[in-house]
This record gives sequence, structure tokens and C-alpha cells, in this order.
Amino acid sequence: MTQEQMTGARMVVEALKDQGVEVVFGYPGGAVLPIYDEIFQQNHIRHVLARHEQGAVHAAEGYARSTGKPGVCLVTSGPGATNAVTGLTDALMDSIPIVVLTGQVPTFMIGNDAFQEADTVGITRPCTKHNWLVKETDKLSETIHQAFHVAITGRPGPVLVDIPKDVQFANGGYTKPEDVTSHYAPQTKGDMEVIEALVEAIETAERPIVYSGGGVINSGVKASQLLRQLVDMTGFPITSTLMGLGAYPASGKSWLGMLGMHGLYEANLAMHDCDLMINIGARFDDRITGRVQDFSPGSVKAHIDIDPSSINKVIRVELPIIGDVSVVLEDLLKVWKSRGAKTNSAAVQDWWTQIEEWRKVDCLKYTQKGKTIKPQHALVRLEELTKDHPDRYICTEVGQHQMWAAQYLNFEDPNRWMTSGGLGTMGYGFPSSIGVQMAHPDGLVINVAGEASWLMNMQEMGTAVQFNLPVKQFILNNERLGMVRQWQELLHGERYSHSWSEALPDFVKLAEAFGAKGILIEHPDDLDEGIKEMLAYDGPVIVDCLVEKHENCFPMIPSGEPHNSMILGENVDTQTAIKEGGGVLV
Repeated sequence: MTQEQMTGARMVVEALKDQGVEVVFGYPGGAVLPIYDEIFQQNHIRHVLARHEQGAVHAAEGYARSTGKPGVCLVTSGPGATNAVTGLTDALMDSIPIVVLTGQVPTFMIGNDAFQEADTVGITRPCTKHNWLVKETDKLSETIHQAFHVAITGRPGPVLVDIPKDVQFANGGYTKPEDVTSHYAPQTKGDMEVIEALVEAIETAERPIVYSGGGVINSGVKASQLLRQLVDMTGFPITSTLMGLGAYPASGKSWLGMLGMHGLYEANLAMHDCDLMINIGARFDDRITGRVQDFSPGSVKAHIDIDPSSINKVIRVELPIIGDVSVVLEDLLKVWKSRGAKTNSAAVQDWWTQIEEWRKVDCLKYTQKGKTIKPQHALVRLEELTKDHPDRYICTEVGQHQMWAAQYLNFEDPNRWMTSGGLGTMGYGFPSSIGVQMAHPDGLVINVAGEASWLMNMQEMGTAVQFNLPVKQFILNNERLGMVRQWQELLHGERYSHSWSEALPDFVKLAEAFGAKGILIEHPDDLDEGIKEMLAYDGPVIVDCLVEKHENCFPMIPSGEPHNSMILGENVDTQTAIKEGGGVLV
């Protein structure tokens, strides 16, 4: 096999091209200048200059989440790499495939505390799926190809390749992707005996529920299609984690809404009272389970997941199935159909009757009155005015606004909802929206934000303006760290310790200072007009929507409580809720 000889820096660019990469998000520095020089000399890959390495990684995450393809980030050594750690950890927690390339000091200087040296491999080992330090140019291209394979295979996740500067300058032989042999081959096909046992449980269950997670979306469009087929054919109710929204359509007849700490009343009670719980691609996160020993206490539990380490880690299950969601669901449907596609339909109908009674509680009810905008109302109007856009993508920051967005915005398709779930990273949403917009230049990309989260990566306005990306920043401004303030009110005796800022910027002037458009919305009567103005502007927009300062996000399951113990909002009929079986906390 004859290998083409080239520098390590050129190998990086060639490897990215061979992997089908179209966009790289990054920030240059001394240890990656040879690679940036090669980027300058080609026109296949577009580079997006972020304003901070954390923003670059989050942008790569947004690109990956909205496309299903790996996002790519390029940063320099030392602080460039350490600034990427938050984004790497975020991607690891949420199983997002990204490839981060970092520069490193020359190999002969490693360990000498050289300028901008850091032990990048050591620092990022706990927050990557795998990482590599490449010390030989001949191995560089093969390593990059391996990195892409690991990032997207099995449970997706972030990987990192650390490339010393002398390796970038030196010559070596380039290895094509087809000439690389990978030994990483996770199990994708589930145990047929356990699948058959799950089919038997589906046939006899009286109070079933399907609980889907981000693993369905990560498995690809086919997995979402198979999930919809399973739910619609069985007539079983379905709920979802924060990360799984859109895998089953919000308009679907079996949709219960989101599950968990700020999940819907009917979804949480159905999970608590079910007799068969089918977990598809979720990891039993603590925000979902509540009190572990009381989680879905009377159910037979099935868990479909490609990651063996997720099985029985938090919740013990009777029917563990290790495999890719799409492969397992395909086999499950084949077996179930071959046996007559039967369910205990009479009992399931009775179950739905109970669920409909729970729905009457109307747990998301709120009242918009007076001159102050309720945050829920702002999102209801945003949904109404954008739901018919053929290509809408929603990002969020982290906090109350994130939960309200999950409750009041509806998602009909996968890959349309980008949010930081596992790590809960404030500052995620804005740069993520930049990555989404780069992937979908004609799409409507809206970042639902809180003013505190948004300020954490506000510098990326420079990126949005430079690349003329029409991302819409919809800030629900309550002048508070809303979720922190809510917990302080409910759990810490209303001692509001540092949960607000006394020095917020004028967001309209801030937008104009960057060369973008700013819109201030102060009154409920101006909400629709302000949203329409935001949508009509062909460029980046910051909307400063002033909302009720002390609104709480309900329903809420307090830490350590089971699913049937929820705090409901003041407009909800709690007496009806209690009568219907909810241990409502007041």
C-alpha cells in the first residue's frame, strides 16, 4: 500500500475532508498554527471563528445534535484545551458525538512546563469517551479516523486528539479511512430471548408506559420511526426525558408530555402507577427517577440501551436488553407482529381512562393578567407564532426558562431540540444555536434563554454577526437566577443569597453594539408584535422580554420525593389532583 506523503498539518485537513466534515468551529493559537495555515489554503471545509473555546465546543454540539453527524472543534494547547473541558463534559453527559482537535507543545518539550502546556490527555480523560496523544506523524491520520469511528459508534460521545506542534510540521504517510481497522464494535443486536419475554409482557400488561430518552434520537431517524410505530400500534402511553423530546410527536395521540422533576402531572403519575415500564434509550437520570426506591414501584421494568454500563446502574430491571435502539425495536416489532400483535386492549383502555382523569388537573394552567408578562405566556405565544415554520430548531440555556420551554413548546420531530440535560450548562444555548444555524442555514433557530445564562457566553454575538447567522435570542428576563431563587424560596426559607444581579446590561443597546438588532418587550399586549418583528429580521436578534420576577416553575417533584408527590402551581385545582391520586405537596 503506497501512502501519500504530507505534513501532519495537511493530514488533519485531509482526514477531515475524507470524513465528510463541512464545518469546523475553533479558535487559533500558537500550537495549531500549522493546521490553520492548511485551512487557509483549501476551500472544502468552512471554519467558524468562535470568541471562546467553550463556545466553539458548544457550537459543535449544536451542529451534531441537529444533524446526527459529528461536530468538529479545533483549539490550541493549554488554556485553549482547558476552556474546552466544559463542552466536552456536556457532550459526554448527553451522548453527543464531537471530535475535538487540540494543539500541544512539541513532543520534546512535553513535561517541561513549556508555554501554554497542559496535560490535555490527562485533564480530558474523565470527560471524553476516549482520547489520544499522537507522537508520530505516521499515526496521525489513522488516529483521527479512529476518533470519528469511536465518537459515532455505540453510545455516541466526545473524543479528543492532542497533536504536538512538531508532529504537525513533520512529514508522514497518510492513511485513508478505508485502510483503517477498528477494534471498537459495540453490541447492536439485542438478546432475542429477552426481547420475546418483553413481547409477552406487552401482550398482557394492564397499565403499560413507554419511557423514551435521548438514545432514541441518537440512534437515528429510523429509531424514532420505529418508536412511533410501536406506540401507535400498541396504543400504549408514552412519556420522555428532556433529551428525548421529539422522538415521538407532541401531537401524537399517545403523548403524555415530559417526565420527571418538572414533568407533567399525568406523566409522573402514570410512571408511578404503571405495571410495565419500557425504557427505550434513557439512563434513569436522577431528575427522572426522584426517590430511587419508590420509582415505579409496582412495575415490571424493561431497559433497552446500547451502553451496558447503563443497565442496572441506577434502577434494577427484569428485562435488560443491550443493543442499538433501532435494531432492537425492529426485532421487537417483528416478534410482536408474528405473534398476532396482541395487547390487553380492554385493560389498556381502562388505563387511558385513568390517565384522562389525571389530565383534567391541567397541571400547566396559568393565568396571564395585569401588565407583567408571565414567562409561560411568552412561550405559548412563541409556540403559536413559530409552530408552522417548516424548519424550526429550538435551543435553550439552563434554568427555569429551559423547563418552561420543554413544557410549553411542542416538538414533532427529532433533532429539533438542543438543550444541556445531564450537565446543565449555563451558557450552552447561544453558541449551540450558532452551530445549529451553520448546519441549517435556511432554518429558524431560536435560543430560549434566561438573562443570567445568556451572559455566560454573550461574546458569541461577535460570531453570529461576523458570519451573518440569523439566530434569534429570546431572553426571558426576570432579573434573577430563576431556578436558584425558586429553590431558595421553597427549600431555604426565602433567603435569597446571591440569586440576582444588580448590574444587567441594556440588551437592546448590547445587540446594537455588536451590529445586531435588539427588541424590548415589556407589556403582554406587545408580545406578538415583538415576536413577529424578531422573525421578520434577516439577521441575529436579541429579544429582551421582561417577565414576572418571582414566577415558579411547576409541577415540581422536590428532591427525595417519589413521582406521586408534586408541588403544583397556584392556578391548578389541587383538590382534584389529590382526589385523583396525587400526593400533592403544598
